[in-house]
Amino acid sequence: MTTRWRVLQLADSAFPTGGFSHSAGLEAAAQQGELAEPEALRTFIEGVLWQAGHGALPFLRAAHDSDAEPAKLDAWCDAFLSNHVANRTSRTQGRTLVATAARIFPEEELQRLHASVRARTLLAHHAPMFGFTLRALAVPLEQAQELFLHLALRGVASAAVRLGLLGPHEAQRLQHELAGVQSTILERCAPLTLSELSQPAPLIDLLGATHDRLYSRLFQS
Repeated sequence: MTTRWRVLQLADSAFPTGGFSHSAGLEAAAQQGELAEPEALRTFIEGVLWQAGHGALPFLRAAHDSDAEPAKLDAWCDAFLSNHVANRTSRTQGRTLVATAARIFPEEELQRLHASVRARTLLAHHAPMFGFTLRALAVPLEQAQELFLHLALRGVASAAVRLGLLGPHEAQRLQHELAGVQSTILERCAPLTLSELSQPAPLIDLLGATHDRLYSRLFQS
């Protein structure tokens, strides 16, 4: 029961991990005219979810293993994220997640992980830190993967609302409609290993990399 309540707490928008300051490349895509077609926004968001499934869930899965080595996985993730904006975003979100969780939950493993991040022996990329954090909180792997995908969808849907691309009710309806896509992604990507890492939506990665060159920016990425 404790684990169930923890998952709900982590999924709550009030849990301060900084995810709402990022748009996953949506702001750049909108400013560059890539979302002009009616279905373009939905296609973009689906791409973000598949990107998370193939490019982040393998790191989460590996980190959730009790024999995982934080420094090794962190370095691997750093090499994988060659896009400087995505790399910076991953490190920012990972550090914030670990710091917040360590302040709230008393688990010793979390405190050691936070100490390593503060000592800068870890870059603290988001996907592996998410896996380490939820393992420390005794959240089962499947629930951790579900939560990661939920947060990815919620974050980009929220960004769409703040960018004026969707209304709040439209965003919630879209989240409901994409539940089946999330289930498919989880089914296909949950078992993936680090040797199967990929980026199935390269255009999203390219658009996200231009974020720093936008004339005006609401989000950090």
